[in-house]
Amino acid sequence: MSDSLPYLSHYSPQIQQQIIALIEKKQLGDWLRSKYPTIHEISNDSDLREYVIALKNRYMKKTQPLSKIVYDSKIHIINQALGLHSYVSRVQGGKLKSKNELRVSTLFKQTPEPFLNMIVVHELAHLKEKQHDKAFYQLCQHMLPNYHQLEFEVRVYLTELDCSGKVFNTN
Repeated sequence: MSDSLPYLSHYSPQIQQQIIALIEKKQLGDWLRSKYPTIHEISNDSDLREYVIALKNRYMKKTQPLSKIVYDSKIHIINQALGLHSYVSRVQGGKLKSKNELRVSTLFKQTPEPFLNMIVVHELAHLKEKQHDKAFYQLCQHMLPNYHQLEFEVRVYLTELDCSGKVFNTN
């Protein structure tokens, strides 16, 4: 069953069966649209930067600044990456310069705002917690109390895109 639902493979067979039933009835997209009827208007890198910085300043003022915040069309969701946080070190003029960058898949340019929020919170949490461990998920929930529900719904959204042929999947 999990092979047919790669984004939901870690969820229980009961949940997977509910999603399969919605897919078979062609109701998965309708269910998502009824829950999230509108998409956000954060459509360019400048708007994304403002959005991310506002969240960072609210929850993570003391972390290192972000030098680059962009939508990135090169992030492939089929590799389970929806956003990326990178820590880049370069030598400039004999000094070691470090920069934090945050990239969000362009897939999230046209999604409901809570989905974008979940991805941004996830990537911001990596500024403090590098691993996907208990501390990481506690930080995500601090910034976004319904983080786990939204992560699930983003995975359902990806499943819907995959089923409708809008996402190329090599699995």
